Amino acid sequence: MTKKSIQTTLIHSDYVAPPGFDAFPPGIHHASTVLFPNVAAMRSTEWKDKEAYTYGLHGTPTTFALEGKLAEIEGGSHCLLTPSGLAAIAMIDFALLKSGDDVLLPDNVYNPNRELGRWLTQDFGVSARFYDPMIGAGIAELIQPNTKLIWTESPGSVSMEVPDLPALCRAAKERGVLVALDNTWSAGLALRGFELGVDIIMHALTKYQSGGADLLMGAVITRDRALNDRIAQAHMRLGMGVGADDAYLVQRGLPTMKLRFERHDASAREVAAWFKARLEVSKVLHPAFEDCPGHAHWKRDFTGAGGLFSVVFNARYSEEQVDRLVDALALFGIGYSWGGPNSLVMPYRIKTMRRQWDGGVLVRFNIGLEDPADLIADLERAFGQLG
Repeated sequence: MTKKSIQTTLIHSDYVAPPGFDAFPPGIHHASTVLFPNVAAMRSTEWKDKEAYTYGLHGTPTTFALEGKLAEIEGGSHCLLTPSGLAAIAMIDFALLKSGDDVLLPDNVYNPNRELGRWLTQDFGVSARFYDPMIGAGIAELIQPNTKLIWTESPGSVSMEVPDLPALCRAAKERGVLVALDNTWSAGLALRGFELGVDIIMHALTKYQSGGADLLMGAVITRDRALNDRIAQAHMRLGMGVGADDAYLVQRGLPTMKLRFERHDASAREVAAWFKARLEVSKVLHPAFEDCPGHAHWKRDFTGAGGLFSVVFNARYSEEQVDRLVDALALFGIGYSWGGPNSLVMPYRIKTMRRQWDGGVLVRFNIGLEDPADLIADLERAFGQLG
């Protein structure tokens, strides 16, 4: 090697670490630029081919390893990572819809997905229509010749209705329409979407997969290579990259995800049962409870429930009174997400979100990993603020 200046040595060192290192944690590969061994390798490499590396945006061993694990958890074959759950939703829409097309969304859909649908209608010439989440096979009557995609969410992440996914998917498949499932609520652990007929599964990895409430990431999982390639084109054109450190953190969370999910589930059922006994509450919207809309579908299709559910307060209580209760909670943070170690609460003005809602004030609870007895004690104290 030619003698180098200190400055050049700072960039081009002769030292190469010995091969053969192995450990339980996955390696963190930071890269924007990916190096090729020679020009021939560069010219023969295709960015869509997961057997090779071309540029940091398209993946490194860190992101490829996470994609492979997530696909395997869902029983899929292909996975693409995005900077957030909403980015995953947008990527699916822009991959599969064009001007003149039609998309169907459940009326209880994640609100940013609803707003995205309205944006598609307003600015992109895509008609976004909303359907009753309990419509089941009746979705067939809403499918038009230009309907290209049906979104589903099981359950709705605020009002908690559980749709009849198999019936909906059969009706869609008979008419050649793709079905996308937001499977964030079950983390891919408690609902097997592909087995029920879904074509595309998306997640906000921000939730249970991370488990730390400290990052944003999304994923889109498919079984069909041609469908994955269509979405991968949008992934590339929209520049959907994720950082290696965040990908590592999600991988670090995966080994404990099932254990955490089961603890969230057990604690949430305990707290939800406490709410059922309160006269101030008119409804507990928890899919594992018999009076939750779609409970029979949940019982048939799911193996667990996680930590997220909602309650509806008696109509005699005003929004102001319920807000005082929420503000009085000490162990519940006021925040939109779920799946992290800390319990959360969020009051919703659901009448602005749903075309039909005749109940009282709805409040969503994420039950974290605290002792449920402590959470119940906090709730009992805060209920004194209702008056």
